[in-house]
Amino acid sequence: MRGPLHQVGATDYIAPMVCVAALYHFTRVPDPAVLRGPLLDVCEAGGVRGSLLLASEGINGTIAGPRPGVHAVVSHIRALAGFAGMEWKESTAREMPFGRLRVRLKREIVTMGQPQVDPTRTAGHSVVSADWNALISAPDVAVIDTRNAYEVAIGTFEGAIDPDTENFRGFPAWWHANANKFHGKRIAMFCTGGIRCEKSTAYLMLQEVKNVYHLKGGILKYLEEVPEEESLWHGECFVFDRRISVGHGLVEGSHVLCRACRRALSPEDVRRPEFELGVQCHHCRNKYTDAARTRFRERQRQVELAAARGEKHLG
Repeated sequence: MRGPLHQVGATDYIAPMVCVAALYHFTRVPDPAVLRGPLLDVCEAGGVRGSLLLASEGINGTIAGPRPGVHAVVSHIRALAGFAGMEWKESTAREMPFGRLRVRLKREIVTMGQPQVDPTRTAGHSVVSADWNALISAPDVAVIDTRNAYEVAIGTFEGAIDPDTENFRGFPAWWHANANKFHGKRIAMFCTGGIRCEKSTAYLMLQEVKNVYHLKGGILKYLEEVPEEESLWHGECFVFDRRISVGHGLVEGSHVLCRACRRALSPEDVRRPEFELGVQCHHCRNKYTDAARTRFRERQRQVELAAARGEKHLG
């Protein structure tokens, strides 16, 4: 939903930017299903789209819409028992970055597959953005990126270790295979918005790793608060919406998405001969059958037809 147009000049008008809020909060929820209906109602009333996950361990998601609608949703969640301390990261998008609204019930708000891990009881030291550079520059600190490999590929912190995992569920196995490499080190972990690195620290503490830290608010908070000239971040940060990536100041990045393999592509990647819009990129050119690529081409044709009609293709 868009608000009124703002006048710029006598004949020039621009639409207001869409407000985007990334949020999560670990807290014990006795019956997550009870929260779903009222939360849906508040989102729909405010013209808010996006994805929210509810589980017995809390809430996680990203929403977008008019700022008053987004703030109404955040206020509704923070008024729930156990959620008063929930924080969120706010940014903007030129267009609505979500096609629909989803509020889903899940076993975990971020899937690690380790039911004994409870960040509400045990978690590592939280480090604010202003103190992060000093921590990760210390010689006795190992910096670990807890995100998926395709996210790490477009940007990460200077000197960070990439576990090269396909999903967060793979992190415990990676740690067990590599834990001996970090003997005597302090461990600093980070992720997009803070949820994965916070849960990772809880997991490591259960493995009796004592000196564990995580970046409060994640990369998004760091890019919002730390000036680019002082930053140790290189590249862009992958986000799970139509913006694909953001940079310093949380401005929209330069990446686009391969609609076949869902990898983020730089402008240089798009110029490669293997790239075909909506069909393939150099990462997946040998991954799919001719029949699959035929389906992708038809999907891209439907996207272009919808655009010609001035509509959004939601497939």
